[in-house]
This record gives sequence, structure tokens and C-alpha cells, in this order.
Amino acid sequence: MQVTRLDIHQFRRFEQVRLLPGAGINVLVGDNGAGKTSVLEALHLMAYGRSFRGRVGDGLVRDGATALEVFVEWRERPGVAPRPPLPDPGKPADDSNDTLRTRKAGLRHAGRDWDGRLDGSPVAQLGELCAALAVVTFEPGSHALVSGPGEVRRRYLDWGLFHVEPTFLPLWRRYSRALKQRNALLKARASDAQLDAWDRELAETGEPLGRHRQHYLESLQAGFSRLGAELAPALGQLRLQYLPGWRRDELPLADALLLSRQRDLQAGFTSVGPHRADWRTEFSTLPGREALSRGQAKLTALIALFAQAELHAASRGEWPVIGFDDLASELDRKHQARVLEWLLASQAQVFVTGTEPPPMLETQEEVATVFHVEHGTIERIR
Repeated sequence: MQVTRLDIHQFRRFEQVRLLPGAGINVLVGDNGAGKTSVLEALHLMAYGRSFRGRVGDGLVRDGATALEVFVEWRERPGVAPRPPLPDPGKPADDSNDTLRTRKAGLRHAGRDWDGRLDGSPVAQLGELCAALAVVTFEPGSHALVSGPGEVRRRYLDWGLFHVEPTFLPLWRRYSRALKQRNALLKARASDAQLDAWDRELAETGEPLGRHRQHYLESLQAGFSRLGAELAPALGQLRLQYLPGWRRDELPLADALLLSRQRDLQAGFTSVGPHRADWRTEFSTLPGREALSRGQAKLTALIALFAQAELHAASRGEWPVIGFDDLASELDRKHQARVLEWLLASQAQVFVTGTEPPPMLETQEEVATVFHVEHGTIERIR
């Protein structure tokens, strides 16, 4: 997957700007506050339906404007589809058809109301845009993937499954609707008969939902361990553990929901199920994630995101776009070099921001396209 054009209108400090990135590593340089991160933010918005720095209504729309607009054009292999079962990461699947097709997506967002188009046709749900463009972003808040709440880690699993498992999204939607209905009934102190119906729906969708997530996490394990040894050997051997959200090894979800009903009625919400699921990383040299420094948490999160990018490439036959915000401030020189070596070895298109180009790329001008961001403009300088 390669972005060939990015248009940004009324987005933070950008009134109107166009970026024509290169196929490999693209470096966005400029002073702090120049708008470098906003470029990654625009790509992230198209791929996730939200910014990694807050809601659209919290400052994304430029002062004085009523809505922002983002347009992305990219090339991808036609007919790319998930290939179950999930393969080992680091081995992109072969695709006999190397002919690339061009795709286009546009989004106009006013904070609450939005309009989107994909390949010239209107979309009814933001998820249609998110399913089309795959972007993996590492930014200063990414350490929350390790040290933050379980919701962040569930979104990580669900994003990966959303792109590689075609049955996952409708299952997730069914479970979410059932959960919303059950919680409303709990608050209303509904009858057992009403709750029984939604318990059945939660059990029917929650059991396979949990299996999908666990299988996906297990598929990440090999790449996670290898990348950990390459990028953060001081952490020792890394092991991923899935936490299903109820005592799944002791009883099925239907029984867990029934046993927790009285407690849930008192609390007014559902206390067991995949919506309470989580996962954690175990380190052979540390007692747990609580012992991690902020720098180690960032490295662990980076390893998780890179492992996810590799698994996406192995499953879909092409790499997602990778965004890396403020490389120099997030990693020391030694880890910067390791990360850039991995990025150069991958087949991914990469966007990196910083106040200056990474030193390692200064000697490899042929692999990096450099842009200068200043005063709401973007200019290619190399």
C-alpha cells in the first residue's frame, strides 16, 4: 500500500496543502509546532475515523472554518483479501497479480456531521473508509498500549482483526448492540425473561469474538518475540497473554452472565464478557509492566505496533502505511538506528517527523524523500 497524494484542507494550521510522498521513507522536518504531526494525524483520521490527539471537535478544524477535509489517493494490489489461518508475521503472502490499482477516499468532518466518499461513491459508515486504508501510527501517546487502560489494548486487537478477518466486524457489531441493550435493561431493572434473551445474544457472539482475539494475539507472538530481541534485547524474552474478560477456563459466557446478573443489576452494567477483555506482556527480566520505565513502555508499544504491521503484511500480501511521530524525542540514537534498519528492510511506505532528518538517513539519500513543513506549507527539499 502506497499513498501517492494527500490533500489537507482547514486542518489545524493548514488552510490548504498537498503532499506527494515517495514510495519508501518520507521525512517531514520543521520547527516544533510547524504542523508535521498534523500530516500524520490526517492519515490517521482517514484510517481510524479519529485523531490520536483527540476528537475532531477538539481543535482539528482550523480556526474560522466550519469543517476539515482530507483526501487520500493510494495504490494497492487488486483483490487483496485475508488468507486464513493467520500466517507467521515477517513473511508477506505472495500475490500472483502484481498490477497495482489506484484508490481514492475523501472525508469532510465538522466535528459531529461528516461526509465520506470511497472510489467516487458515498459511504454510509466511517468504517468503510477505515477498512480501505491501513495505517499503523507510533506517536508520543502510544505507550498507553502498554501502560494505559484495557480499552486501548482491545482496540489494538480489533483493528488488526478488522483488516484480516472478514467475519470479525459483523460479529463485533452484534455483540456491541447486545451489550448496549443489556446495559439499558439492567439500569431499568428489567425482568429475567428480557435479560435472558440478550444474555443468549451476548453468549452467541461473545464466545467467537473472544476466540478471534486470542487467536490473533497468538499469531502476533512469534513476531513480537523476534522484534523484542532485535529492538529491545534488555527486556529479555517477551510473552503475550490474553485475558478473556471472564473465567473462560471455568465456565462458558452464558453461565458467567447468569451468575453475575444480580451484581450487574445493582451496578447497572455488564461486568463480564469480551468488552472487559485485555492482554498483557510478560518480560523475562522484569516482574511486570508496572516495573517498566516510560522508555521501556514506549519500546514495548513500538514492538507491538511493528509486529502488527508485519502480521498485516503476511496476511494481506502488502504492508500498511507506517507513521512515526517525532522519532528523535521518542528514542535514543541507538534505538533510532535499530528502528530505521527495520523500516528500511521492510517494504512499507513510512512517514517520519522530526526537527531534522535522522542522522542514519543522511548517508542514504536515495531511500528517503524529505519535506520541509513551515507556516502551513509543505515543500519537498530532497
